Amino acid sequence: MGLLSADNPRDTAIAWAFVAVQAVLIVLIAVLPPGDAWSVPGWLDLAARVLQFGGLAVLVVGLLGLGRSLTPLPTPVDHGRLTTAGLFRWARHPVYAGLDALAVGTAVRSASPAVSAAAVGLVAWFMLKARWEEGHLRDRYPDYAAYAARTPRFVPLWPFGADRSR
Repeated sequence: MGLLSADNPRDTAIAWAFVAVQAVLIVLIAVLPPGDAWSVPGWLDLAARVLQFGGLAVLVVGLLGLGRSLTPLPTPVDHGRLTTAGLFRWARHPVYAGLDALAVGTAVRSASPAVSAAAVGLVAWFMLKARWEEGHLRDRYPDYAAYAARTPRFVPLWPFGADRSR
């Protein structure tokens, strides 16, 4: 597995499809015009801004925490290692969680059904992407199943997030 490819052509194509759809959804969230479908009182605007800034911080710290394991694809790289420290101690996918927080905060502030639909789509897409990615992480890292059993997927301290099914 390289930085830009998976174990086989099929998985490489699937991995790039995940990235492409994710990119389209993020661009839609960023460029769709705001709406007026609901009012955004000051307290809600502030809460959404905090969510956005928190999401950005989690995203950046999560990306930095991956170090040499960072790749644009949802497949592990040959030179990577299982990251379980830093934010990864609290959630298996802090990068996705950070992007989700940014998207939800943006959707709330936008008052736009279209932006909200794109944000919901991104959250759902990351749920699918994370499940697919975790199959590759389990195959690559023998300790991944135990890590997944004790660590929530996206939200720290969420009682239903750890994978107790395996």
